[in-house]
Amino acid sequence: MVTVKYYDSSLGLIFLAADDTGLIGLWFEGQKYFAQTLTRNYQTGSTPILESAVRWLRGYFSGEKPSFTPPLHLIGTDCQIAVWKRLLTVPYGTTATYADIGKRVAAQRTGFRPSPQAVGGMMSQNPISIIIPSHRVVPANGSLTGYAGGVIHRARLLMLEKTDMKSLLIPASVADLQPLGAA
Repeated sequence: MVTVKYYDSSLGLIFLAADDTGLIGLWFEGQKYFAQTLTRNYQTGSTPILESAVRWLRGYFSGEKPSFTPPLHLIGTDCQIAVWKRLLTVPYGTTATYADIGKRVAAQRTGFRPSPQAVGGMMSQNPISIIIPSHRVVPANGSLTGYAGGVIHRARLLMLEKTDMKSLLIPASVADLQPLGAA
């Protein structure tokens, strides 16, 4: 049985979903591909897996580098899952490019050489935002566009992680954002 709950973050409501194996979804309210892995048969409540995800989120939004990953149950194609697992290795407070991720996945999987565009497409359908940090992966030109949670959320998450953003192309719409918790 899938259980769902909301978490009220400093970036707005986050919708969480878990089955008996692990977290199957974590979406900003209204983001692209919102709840696409959620079945129609679910209940509202809490489980140890959801509470683990909430603990992770509380620490993360307090500015702490996470020291654990809640149990995850990735639902997708083999290629998507390979890309999502690779995203888990992008260190907190850093960025990588779509091409970097594609090369690293290709090094582990014979016959699978995803283009940066293919990696971007698989990342856009990442069902577990933030914990699987697709916000840390940018195009080779350093632009912040293309994040399913939106450019403002991406910028805020990178700022929260104190990522060096000097080499990134910051759109005018987010250039004046203050870090979360700033007055």
